[in-house]
Amino acid sequence: MPGTRKQPYRRELAKRGDFTVWIVDGSFVRGHMDEEFTNFGQHHRFPYIPDKEFWLDDEAEHNEYAFFIDHLLIEHRLMAQGKPYDEAIVAADAEERKERRRAGDVAQATHHGRQLPDGRDAHDRLWKKLENGVSVWIVNGRFVRSVFDIDFTEGGHDHVYEFVPANEIWIDDAIVEKERGFVLLHELHERNRMEAGLPYSRAHAESSHIEFQCRHHPDELHDALTAEGWA
Repeated sequence: MPGTRKQPYRRELAKRGDFTVWIVDGSFVRGHMDEEFTNFGQHHRFPYIPDKEFWLDDEAEHNEYAFFIDHLLIEHRLMAQGKPYDEAIVAADAEERKERRRAGDVAQATHHGRQLPDGRDAHDRLWKKLENGVSVWIVNGRFVRSVFDIDFTEGGHDHVYEFVPANEIWIDDAIVEKERGFVLLHELHERNRMEAGLPYSRAHAESSHIEFQCRHHPDELHDALTAEGWA
């Protein structure tokens, strides 16, 4: 029974063929199992997920579960056939894009495909403007994934994504409030290091390490954010 399941399980969402779709506590997964877990996953991408299960993060805002399930069905099938993840995700993303178009997300955001929106159209609310001129925005994650980058998760900034306006950091509104500080720390540190000339790969690895450290020692988060200019 779902009620007997322990962390990270929250509730059973659906059955899709042989698969059980579970809503899980993504914050717990990122803090105790794998800091790279994002909005959803399946066994061949994340081996700690049982083979006949799909895990979907418990979202704070817009319901994108149908898109994610269709994506996972293709990704799992291709990887089970021996296809590498980099190949499987291309096919899965293509199907997910079709589903987002059918749902009307793209037409609504782009005036029926004739014009790419401005990045500022993704803004939900300003979290804070820092002394160095960088603005941190909570953004509509579903809008970003449907219109700009289907693989956008958790957060990002102008040094990584061309659609993020200059001097902005974005935090996905799908991230629950209790977890936003850790994502903010990652993005602040990563942007600061890239601003100083570090390539993305090294900046991201550093930021993931610091984020994981603070997830295990949350009493260090405030000082870590202050060190990155969050004052």
